Amino acid sequence: MSDDKRPIDPWGSTLPADYETLMTEFGIEQMTNELVSAFPLTHRLLRRKVEFGHRDLWRIVESIKKNEAYAVMSGIKPTGDFHLGTMMTAEEIIFYQSLSDKSVAHYCIADLEALADNGIPLEESHEIAVGNVADLLALGLDARRAYVYKQSEEKVVQRLAFVFSTSVTFSTLEAIYGPKHIKYYFSALIQVGDIMLPQTEEHGGPKPVLVPVGIDQDPHIRLSRDIAKKFRLVPPSAVFHKLTRSLLGEEKMSKRNPMSMMTLSDNPKLAEKKIWSALTGGRGTVEEQRRLGGEPEKCVVFELMTNHFIEEDEELRKVYLECRTGARLCGDCKSQLADIVSKFLMKHQQKKEGLTDLARSMLEGRR
Repeated sequence: MSDDKRPIDPWGSTLPADYETLMTEFGIEQMTNELVSAFPLTHRLLRRKVEFGHRDLWRIVESIKKNEAYAVMSGIKPTGDFHLGTMMTAEEIIFYQSLSDKSVAHYCIADLEALADNGIPLEESHEIAVGNVADLLALGLDARRAYVYKQSEEKVVQRLAFVFSTSVTFSTLEAIYGPKHIKYYFSALIQVGDIMLPQTEEHGGPKPVLVPVGIDQDPHIRLSRDIAKKFRLVPPSAVFHKLTRSLLGEEKMSKRNPMSMMTLSDNPKLAEKKIWSALTGGRGTVEEQRRLGGEPEKCVVFELMTNHFIEEDEELRKVYLECRTGARLCGDCKSQLADIVSKFLMKHQQKKEGLTDLARSMLEGRR
C-alpha cells in the first residue's frame, strides 16, 4: 500500500498531508457556505471552515428545521487533562446541542479504549474522567440534556458491540484500520456501540446522530455507517475538523508529548511559556519580517488564534494582514495570545472547580 493510500489511524499522532485528498479518497462532503448558513446560529469553527467536511450534516439541519429529535455524540479517552484538541470537540458538542431543545448530547468516557491503547486501569481513568467532564461542563455543556457514561459500565454499548461483530469480518476491519492488534479492533466495535447508543430503545429509538470528530476518526464513522445500514438504523452523520497541531507543529496535539500541548489545567504562567516557545511563520530576522512579511499559514500561534482564542473575524483578519505585510512581528502575536490564554485559563479553572461535584455525580450516578 502506497503512503497516500495507507489507512487513517485513529490511534496515531501523524498529521494528514492533504485534507482535500482524504476527502476525495474517502467520500467526505465539503463544508459549503450554503450548509453553514442553513444553521440557525453560527460558530467560528463553521465560518472559518475549520470544520471542513461532513457526512450527511444536512440530516441534522432538517431535524432542527422540523423540530425533531436528534443526538450529538462524542467522547474522550481518559488519559489526562483536556488539551486544545479535545476542547475543540467539546465546543462542537456544546454548539450542536444548543441549536435545538430536542437535542441530547451523549458523551462517552472511553475507559475501555484507554485500557486497551494506553494500559490505564479503570480505577485510575475514573478520576481522570471526573476532571474531563468538569471541563466539559465549564465550557458550557447543558447537563439537563446530556447523557454521560463510561464504556466499562454501559452494558448496552457492550451488548451492541457483540451484536454488531456478527456482521463484520476480520478482513473488513483490516481494510479499514490496517493490520492491528485485536484489542484495537475490539475497541473499534465498542465505539460503534457508543455511536449507536442514542438510537436504542432505551434512548428513544432510531434518530439522526451527529458525531463531531477530527479526520483521524473517520474510520470509526465509516464502520458505523456500514453497520447501521445492516441493522436498519439511521447512518450516523459526522462533521470533521482539522486536527490541532502540537505547539511545535510536527504532529497532532497529543497527550503523549506534554510539553508540546496546552491543557486546560495548565498553570497560566506555564501556558504563556509554551506559547513563547511555539512554532511561528516568522522570518529569520526582524528586517526580513518587515520586508517580506510573515507566513501565518505555517504559524501555530495564528492557528490557535483562528481555532480557539479570537472570536471576532475582523480582529483575526487584521492580525493576518499585519503579519503578511510585515507590520506585525511574531513577538506581537505571542504576547497577545499569551494574555488571552492566561485570562481564559484562570476563568475556566475557577468555573471548573465549582462543577467538579456535578461531574462526579453524573458519572457515579450511573452505577
